[in-house]
Amino acid sequence: MSYLVPSEFVTKMVDAGESKIHMSTRDTLIRGFMAGAILALAAVFAITVAVESGSFLLGAILFPVGFCMLYLMGFDLLTGVFMLTPLALLDKRPGVDVPGIMRNWGLVFVGNFAGALTVAFMMAFVFTYGFNIEPGAVAEKIAGVGEARTLGYAEYGAAGWVTIFIRGMLCNWMVSLGVVGAMISTTVGGKVLAMWMPIMLFFFMGFEHSVVNMFLFPFGIIVGGNFSVMDYLVWNEIPTVLGNLVGGIAFTGLTLYTTHLRTGAKRTSAPAQRVPA
Repeated sequence: MSYLVPSEFVTKMVDAGESKIHMSTRDTLIRGFMAGAILALAAVFAITVAVESGSFLLGAILFPVGFCMLYLMGFDLLTGVFMLTPLALLDKRPGVDVPGIMRNWGLVFVGNFAGALTVAFMMAFVFTYGFNIEPGAVAEKIAGVGEARTLGYAEYGAAGWVTIFIRGMLCNWMVSLGVVGAMISTTVGGKVLAMWMPIMLFFFMGFEHSVVNMFLFPFGIIVGGNFSVMDYLVWNEIPTVLGNLVGGIAFTGLTLYTTHLRTGAKRTSAPAQRVPA
């Protein structure tokens, strides 16, 4: 694949962050909506494969198809803008400020949530034929995941909350590497391969992705999961969002930016001294 060196793709990362901050409200919401909807469909697809095949690994291998589709189409996930937009501020790009970054994050969050929630209602309707039959094995599995990853954490109190936060950090470490992966190649095949690897890893390891959870937990509640909206927000979505924010910028954005674009002082060789004859 045609590969860009780090100094080249890190510049693209800063450029992308700047463009997202200046994007119109309409475009930001639409791109966020489509990203949330596509990732939600990918989550249903992966869980369906895992349930019907009995192999969660197979589901994890196939899940990145949704991530690849949405980024090739130029749609935006909250996890991605968490990592990209602060770089434009650090680089002192014109017109970039903290309120602009917060505006972008808020709009992308709303768009992602609306898209994921729309798919949650659509899939709940499909699985139950308009809420006329039992939802089936796939829906029951998702409802069980929702309960385990809210009430299951709540059992451990503050330690459970911190566990979600750390899983959110680890998740966006991998997901933001996938975002960068879309920039390191100039071919579709190269982009897909670079995105596929870290996304498969995060999904199989069960790390917490705020946008995936925007689908999983509302869907679980709709089909009868034994947890509440408040359980979902306090014991999953809020710590997951915060963990995604810290993981994306700290582990990926800052490390690449500081070592490949704003690098430290270069080593200089001392002038050779002439040895007397």
